[in-house]
Order: sequence, then structure tokens, then C-alpha cells
Amino acid sequence: MYSLIIMIITSLEQGLIFAVLAMGVFLTYKVLDIADLSVEGTFPMGAFVFAKFITMGASPIVSTLLSFGFGTLAGLLTGILYIKLKIKPLLAGILTMTVLYSINLRINGKANIPLFSYSSIFDIGPALAVLIVIVLLIKIILDLFLKTETGYLLVATGDNETLVRALGANSSKYKIIGLMVANGFVGLSGALMAQIQGFADITMGSSIIVIALASIIIGDTIGKNSSKIKNTTRAILGALAYKIIGGAAIELGLEPTDLKAISALIVVIFIAYNNLTADYLGIRNKRGGESRAKNSKFIKEF
Repeated sequence: MYSLIIMIITSLEQGLIFAVLAMGVFLTYKVLDIADLSVEGTFPMGAFVFAKFITMGASPIVSTLLSFGFGTLAGLLTGILYIKLKIKPLLAGILTMTVLYSINLRINGKANIPLFSYSSIFDIGPALAVLIVIVLLIKIILDLFLKTETGYLLVATGDNETLVRALGANSSKYKIIGLMVANGFVGLSGALMAQIQGFADITMGSSIIVIALASIIIGDTIGKNSSKIKNTTRAILGALAYKIIGGAAIELGLEPTDLKAISALIVVIFIAYNNLTADYLGIRNKRGGESRAKNSKFIKEF
């Protein structure tokens, strides 16, 4: 019973950290429709930047915020490769990820930095409570940002880039802004993960994009029948559900080394479920004539 409680608390803590990651990737994957693999370099970069500044004597809050700032620079690099140099977004992300691998090693000079003897943002109070406050704050900020003129044009760029250009706005600028904000949140997530686990490691970003996509896909599945659930809320719920599923799998006897396979399997299951459901609804709508508005929206999205 005790081990089950510990598993749930740990899953919730890591799920909230991955919720920050998922909200960042949501901007590129769902809003801009860009496959940004640079997050696999940005996530450990956030951890290494935090480690660098905390070991230099900076406060945990300042070090965490700096991780966000350096994350935006990683997004800027991807944006320059994609927009200015006309490199395909997938390749631009891979190139950024490759560059960041070397930069991350340069930041501290080694691949693993222990942080147990340094203060962290979780010294303020219980880790779970602190993370809930941080995630809610980020959600509110992101929701408010998407309601600004810049946010509306960012969403419009992903929906209809031609329309944005017709309005006289520079769609390329909003793509770069989206990449910067997204990678900023990813870097922040990496810094939080380094603090809660007590070290920064170069391999932290391995397959992190799968976790982000799994969180988004699960969140979409949870909220597919309700248009009132915001996308940021779906990302949070998806990240929590993902970690609880993974934690339950370990509790049932699977090895921790199986986690990557579990992650991939979760993504496959939920994508297959969404696709099969969409196909089923499409067949019913074709045979039955008029469809409900919520089903039409669901099919269009997936």
C-alpha cells in the first residue's frame, strides 16, 4: 500500500513536470503543425543551464528562469534554420538537437552533474504543491498569451498562413515566436526535472518528444467529447495520465528499462484508438447523413 502511494505521488510530480513540456510542444505540434525535434536537445539544456547557474551561486528561481530564457534561444536557432535558411522543419530540429548536444556538454564540462547538495525551487514547500502552483501559473500565462493579438496571429498562422499574410502580418515571425516560446517551456521543464531528481544528465532528452506527443494525444482523447476543455488543460491531463499509466506498468512488474517501449506502445494505442474512432464515425456519418457538430470537429482534427 505504501509503495502504491509513493508511486502515485512520484507519477503526479513527474506528470506535472511533463505537463510543462507538453504545453510547450503543443504550440509547435498542434498550433503551428511543425514537427520540432529540437526539444530533445532543449530539455537537457534546461537542466544543464540550471546546474551551471546554481553551482555558480545563483538562486534556484533565477536559475530556473534562465533555463527558460536559454530554451527560447534554442527555439530561435531552429526558427532561423527553418525560416531564414529554408531548411525543412524536421531537419532543422534535428540539426539544432545535434548542436545542443555539444553545447550541453560544454556548459558544465561533463555529462552528469549531481545537484543533491544544492538548493532547489522545491525547498519552498512540498514538491507536489510547488509543481501544482507552477503548472497552473504557466497554464494561465499561456492561455492569456494565446488571447493576445500575437497569440491569435500565432494560431492563425498554423490554421491559414495565407490569410495571415493577406492581413499584412509576417507569418514567419509568428512561427519563430512559437518555436521560441515552445522551447522555452521545454527548457523550463528540463530544469524542474533536474531539481526533482537531483542531477542533470546528457541523456535526459532521449525520446522526450515521444513523452510530449503521448501527453498531447492522451489529453486530446480525454477531452475529445468536450469543446470546453482548453488545449492547455488537455496537455496537463494527458501528461498526468501518461505518467500514471507508466507508473502502474512498473508497479505491475515491468522493468524500468521497458519504459521507452511502454511510451511508444501508449502512443500507438491512443493514436490507433483515435483513428479507428474517426473512421467509425466517418462511416456512420456517411450512412446516416447529417452528423453532429462535435463529431465533425473531432474527425477534422484527427
